[in-house]
Amino acid sequence: MPVNTLFSFLIKKRLQQIELFRDNPGPAQLEVFHSLLHAARYTEWGRRHGYEDIRDPDEFRARVPLQDYEAIKPYVARLRKGEQNLLWPTDIRWFAKSSGTTSDRSKFIPVSREALEECHYKGGKDLIALHYQQFPESKLYQGMSLVVGGSSNIEQFRNDAYSGDLSAIIIRNLPIWVEVRRTPVIETALLDNWEVKIEKMARETLREDVRCIAGVPSWTLVLLKRILDLTGRSNILEVWPNLELFMHGGVSFRPYRAQFEALIPSPTMNYLESYNASEGFFAVQDRRHADDMLLMLDYGIFYEFLPLEEIGSASPRTLLLHEVEVGRQYALVISTNGGLWRYMPGDTVRFTSVKPHRVQVSGRTKSFINAFGEELIVENADRGVEAACLATGALVNEYTAAPIYMDADARGGHEWVIEFDRAPDDLARFVQVMDDTMRAINSDYDAKRRGDMALRAPVVHVVEKGTFHGWMRSRGKLGGQNKVPRLANERTYLEALLQPTAT
Repeated sequence: MPVNTLFSFLIKKRLQQIELFRDNPGPAQLEVFHSLLHAARYTEWGRRHGYEDIRDPDEFRARVPLQDYEAIKPYVARLRKGEQNLLWPTDIRWFAKSSGTTSDRSKFIPVSREALEECHYKGGKDLIALHYQQFPESKLYQGMSLVVGGSSNIEQFRNDAYSGDLSAIIIRNLPIWVEVRRTPVIETALLDNWEVKIEKMARETLREDVRCIAGVPSWTLVLLKRILDLTGRSNILEVWPNLELFMHGGVSFRPYRAQFEALIPSPTMNYLESYNASEGFFAVQDRRHADDMLLMLDYGIFYEFLPLEEIGSASPRTLLLHEVEVGRQYALVISTNGGLWRYMPGDTVRFTSVKPHRVQVSGRTKSFINAFGEELIVENADRGVEAACLATGALVNEYTAAPIYMDADARGGHEWVIEFDRAPDDLARFVQVMDDTMRAINSDYDAKRRGDMALRAPVVHVVEKGTFHGWMRSRGKLGGQNKVPRLANERTYLEALLQPTAT
């Protein structure tokens, strides 16, 4: 059977399944809920919380408190020592290493075989399925897929247990039908030094027939620009004429879209966003040119949503899918087939639709500025930067912002550090449009800016190209899933970037 014919058959079947949970979200989530509790009922966690007797989500929410990493850390420590059947019934051999907490440099998220196969791999396959739905004549599988991921080597810390970035874990465990069409070679893909890695990736892939790229936008841009330097070509289509899909995630695509469209000047180039993390794969962009993603309800994840005003309350009340509202901000709460129960990964989302359930990632529960009641979130900042770039012809590589606190001599405000790939034709105009856009979409910010009474206009520092790259390197956070913190409610990151040694 020809490859495209087989793909067409499999994709059509999967699209029918997606349509089913899209039209019936409640029953789909109840099925996941009962499946998860049934699977974990005899684990130590399941016995402790009486999973065998829980009949519905209301009883589940009453018995099991909300969790963060600090709450599950003792279980993770025991799993890493070799104990099993603690949080999930099947053996846990892999741990996804992600950015740390206040007391640890790194978190180690348990990754079960079910989480890999029924969640993470399923998400990747669904992005491909949705691409084929939009482009039925696609010949994606006849070429190679470039995976820009795996920012650290796998660490074997026991005879049968390993840790590393989720992307490295995924690459190490890819099924053979994916591996034969992936580039670069695994030794390069898993290199720990990103400066060496980008160079090797560029040289290894520039002669391949790359048709699909998967990666974080910022590092993918670095790679594409290096390939153009090596080849002397003016755009990427002169290197890879059959390129048709970029699957991206990890950070907002808004600040990077203009650069990608300049490097890949094709009206049929497809950009599909995914929302995934070490804890799970949550949503995929199911419509071309959309700025939201379909919440995937059959990946072995049961969802709850915590209104932001409930964070920190003595008895926080989460909402289920049928209770959420369009436009409101919620902290994500998940129970997963990796053994996370009522776990808060730290992301905030906003629903753009509830028929079907589509979301935008609006930020992090700890990534915002609210020094003066302005409640500025990452999504507001991204939209402001995007509008300012369009108005002034600028292209932004990276940015971060923090508050300027009030003192006896000055009003408060926000201070920004921005690294441009192409500087604006008028920096003052850039700042004005950015500020006006954020005021237009955030009434709290607008109220504090009115008359410059509580907040003065943003203060912007332009830094040289490579500043953020050097700063991330100095923190040991270069590459892969490491992200530049966009907003912070204190000034540590910003002041470090403004030091002469930041580069």
